Order: sequence, then C-alpha cells, then structure tokens
Amino acid sequence: MQTMSVDLTPQTTEVARVVAGVRDDQLTGPTPCTGTSVAALLDHLVGLTTAFRMAAEKTPLDGRPHADAAHLPADWRTRLPEQLDALAAAWRNPAAWEGMAEAGGVTMPAPVAAVVALNEVTVHGWDLAVATGQQYRPDPAAVQACLEMVGPRSDPSQDPEGLFGPVVPVPDDAPAFDRLLGQTGRHPGWTPSG
Repeated sequence: MQTMSVDLTPQTTEVARVVAGVRDDQLTGPTPCTGTSVAALLDHLVGLTTAFRMAAEKTPLDGRPHADAAHLPADWRTRLPEQLDALAAAWRNPAAWEGMAEAGGVTMPAPVAAVVALNEVTVHGWDLAVATGQQYRPDPAAVQACLEMVGPRSDPSQDPEGLFGPVVPVPDDAPAFDRLLGQTGRHPGWTPSG
C-alpha cells in the first residue's frame, strides 16, 4: 500500500493567492489553454477542486469538470479559495490515499488521483497567473511529483486521455517547472499578447 507522499497545501495556497489577484476586467482575456478565457479557467478550477476533493472522500462526482465562462459561479472569489483549502485538507486524510479514487469519470489508484489533482492545480495555477500578469511560485515538491506523474512525453499519442496539448520542447537543463510546462503542452514564455 502506498502512503501519503505529497502535500497539496503549498500549491493550493499559492493558487488561492493568484485567484485573489484576478481583476474583473481580465475575465475575458486569453489563457495558455487555447480557446479558454480566464473566466472559463476559473470555472474549470471550481469544478476540478470539487471533483478531486470528492475523490479523496470516496464520494465521486458525476461527470467531468467543465471550463465554461457562462457557468462561473458569481461567488468564485470566495468559493474557489475555500475549495482549494478543502481539497488540500481532504488529501491530508490518510484514508484518502487508500484504495481507488474516481474523478471526472476516471477511476485510478488513490495516490495517482492525488498527484493528478496536484498537477491540475499546479499547472492551471500558472495558466491563471500568466494570463493575469501575476508572479507564480510553484512548490518544488509539487513540481517534482507532477514531473514524475506526467513522465517524459514526446508525442501526443502518449496521452490517450487527451489531458495535455502537444509537447512543447524545452532544453533538458531548463528549470524543472519549465520542463513540466513543456510536457503539459505549454510554452514557458507564454504571454497574453502572444
């Protein structure tokens, strides 16, 4: 049996800080996720924090989290930080790491679900930060865990679930977070202006 090996708290705290810095006039702006506005990305974060918290609690949510600006809850500024806290708290429970977990209609070993949740928060936190002109401080332990989970992808066929875009090449000696961004289909130098 695998035991708890990663703490989501440093990264959920950082993403909550980024959420607090999003201005209303930025909601329609682009993000590194092609065709996804800031508001739609926030909506996706609302959904995935719920889905992966429920996965930890072994009460799966039906369906996959969406990314739709039209569905962004009006209370996202307070709801999302609360949900980020609840997500981290749910995965601090040792029972969350036992057996299987289900999120977005996919059943996987619970330790894998935890790292998938961490990757979602870590990478989408960066998406939100760069889309809104904010600094982003990824947790080194989170980055390492995510890199190990994503693995050395070299082509989209290594991503049968369609979780990531095509690999963006980055130098082998690039910082670990830049390598993670490249492996998840993001250009580390992305800016809203292109």
